[in-house]
Amino acid sequence: MAALQVLFVCTGNICRSPSAEAVLRQRLETAGLDAQIHVDSAGTHAYHTGDSPSELALRSGVKRGYDLTALRARQVTPEDFETFDVISAMDQGHLEILRQLCPPDYLQRIQLFMEHAPQPLQGQDVPDPYYGGPEDYERTLDLIEEGMGGLIKHLRSRL
Repeated sequence: MAALQVLFVCTGNICRSPSAEAVLRQRLETAGLDAQIHVDSAGTHAYHTGDSPSELALRSGVKRGYDLTALRARQVTPEDFETFDVISAMDQGHLEILRQLCPPDYLQRIQLFMEHAPQPLQGQDVPDPYYGGPEDYERTLDLIEEGMGGLIKHLRSRL
């Protein structure tokens, strides 16, 4: 069992959160931390349960060396709040939904993904690229990569 469990959450779990999952998995592997930290992703809604990440998310990931092909969308479950040590919302809307769903004992586990990002990005939302084009998916990955360093630093401090 991993020492820490991290869950990324967006709306349908086919764009932002699986992209963040793939980025963190790769960075943990590079840092030799993949055995200590388990990573998953989920959506606040069941729109795409069982589906692969969106085609543009897959393509954007491949261009940067991230493999999202094995990932499948799922919805956040009540058990996730107990299981995951860090539940990272991709935007303020997800943060609010998670806080409403979460039992009070686990509220401290929920955070905004960009909370650990450097200024001036700290605390921003990662915008939803779903209705956009390839450039929107590239921007999503830019933000995820920018925010990931701070999240990894935070996770290391908890190991």
